[in-house]
Amino acid sequence: MSSNRSSRLPGFFNLPLEQRLAKVVEVGDLNLEAQAALHGESGLTLEQADHMIENAIGLFSLPLGVAVNFIVNQREVLVPMVIEEPSVVAGASHMAKLARAGGGFTARTTEPEMIAQIQILDVPDLEAASQQLLRHKQELLAKADLVDQAINRLGGGARDLEIRPLHDTPVGPMLVVHLIYDTRDAMGANVVNSVAESLAPTIESLTGGRVHLRILSNLADRRLAHASCRIPAKELAFGQFSGDQVRDGIIEAWAFAVADPYRAATHNKGIMNGVDAVLIATGNDWRAVEAGAHAYAARDGSYTSLSRWWVTKQGALEGTLEMPLAVGTVGGATRVHPAAKACLRLMGVSSARELAEIVVSVGLAQNLAALRALATEGIQRGHMELHARQVAIAAGAHGALIERVARQLIAEGVMILERAQEMVRRWNEE
Repeated sequence: MSSNRSSRLPGFFNLPLEQRLAKVVEVGDLNLEAQAALHGESGLTLEQADHMIENAIGLFSLPLGVAVNFIVNQREVLVPMVIEEPSVVAGASHMAKLARAGGGFTARTTEPEMIAQIQILDVPDLEAASQQLLRHKQELLAKADLVDQAINRLGGGARDLEIRPLHDTPVGPMLVVHLIYDTRDAMGANVVNSVAESLAPTIESLTGGRVHLRILSNLADRRLAHASCRIPAKELAFGQFSGDQVRDGIIEAWAFAVADPYRAATHNKGIMNGVDAVLIATGNDWRAVEAGAHAYAARDGSYTSLSRWWVTKQGALEGTLEMPLAVGTVGGATRVHPAAKACLRLMGVSSARELAEIVVSVGLAQNLAALRALATEGIQRGHMELHARQVAIAAGAHGALIERVARQLIAEGVMILERAQEMVRRWNEE
């Protein structure tokens, strides 16, 4: 995004679609190729799709929206989000607006280190094998560095070797080697798997065992992203709710998720609404991030909230979100899918770590949006407003009739397809 532009775009939601796209092109300083990709004029082709997956028969589209108002690490960011669920983009945008009063989001990431797991079975002596591997640690790391010279030149490569004996498994004792590998701006699945494969013969020779699985772990707990924000209580006030009421209600709702895994599952799903939407827009593996996030939420033995919320000494609401976030800006769909490339350009990210910092900030904003709605007017109000349009479209409404039917459904407090169809028939006959 152009350095002198702001992600604060008042009235953006009310603009016609074509004008919204034109505004994003202007603010994001997008070239014609990126503009065409976002507009669907030169997106993914059938030929490209045929090379991406097996048995391709066509293309499948989802809505692409833009979350506005975001400041991440003092930088204005327009955030592309691909999602079919109503209220997610609006919720993230509104919470980003509130967060601006406290300076926006502050985010950081650890080094982009992934874990390659190598499973060794039929080991005669686990302790002796472990010591043998540690004695040859530098040899194994050097061998791992030969697999991808490009990553080495960029400053990545093998970092460490950890040995984990598992004494009690359904098939008996086994040894697990964790190779820690810095993947730089790649998500890293392919290179990490290749490195694990390359080490298998040497590890078998050193341990006297049999190498079985050689695969990365999606619990990327060495590749963490952390975001925080602070919102003055007065910014949270709306309608009949005071800022202190909203703040305290948010913290009470969060505490429920901390204590109860049934609530935590839905709480964390709300976080992933934001996270996944940005990952899909940028061609990243959202399923891998989902798996890692939920495993991380249970790392202490019980499933709990990924986020934290509390009151500061000044009475403000402060929150943090920490989660594993293995993302890439090179390789895979991020460099094949035209719209994914355009979305990365829109955000102006120059590294995978910068992308992760934006993604985790969106996750925190989405969490705040859900907690605020639950703690005040209820989650359904915002959902229903947008869901009403979907019901109207499903009932056959077109153009201005969509809004007319949606408004009437909301006024009546019903979201029944048959009722919407009745309205469409009657008003089409007028």
